[in-house]
Amino acid sequence: MRGYILVGLTLVLISCLAGCRKKEQSVEKMPEPLTIEQISALGVQAAATLEPIKPLPPPGPYNPQPKEIQMALKNAGFYTWVVDGKIGPMTKKAIEEFQKAKALKVDGIVGPKTWDKLQIYLDKQ
Repeated sequence: MRGYILVGLTLVLISCLAGCRKKEQSVEKMPEPLTIEQISALGVQAAATLEPIKPLPPPGPYNPQPKEIQMALKNAGFYTWVVDGKIGPMTKKAIEEFQKAKALKVDGIVGPKTWDKLQIYLDKQ
């Protein structure tokens, strides 16, 4: 029985060492990072054709910030005051008017259903 255990441990040790060796080899085969000169040689046109990367919202239910709510309401035409990041009576009234116009439950709260309809106006100018 001890012989089987010894053989098993030896095989595990050999496989671990072989796996580590492979990782070292793959790191050695990685290409060198581009230098600034190489990147600039690619040209400005290539960089100009790329769209800016927008950060993705966090996974799961997204909780919009008050400024985002006000900006989206303003872009949608429901909020005409200063975007100050405070949910006051004017913002609440604008949320309610938006909910009424979009046939949502009028409660003045930007929940998932309201935000789903409102967020499309966030990036529009």
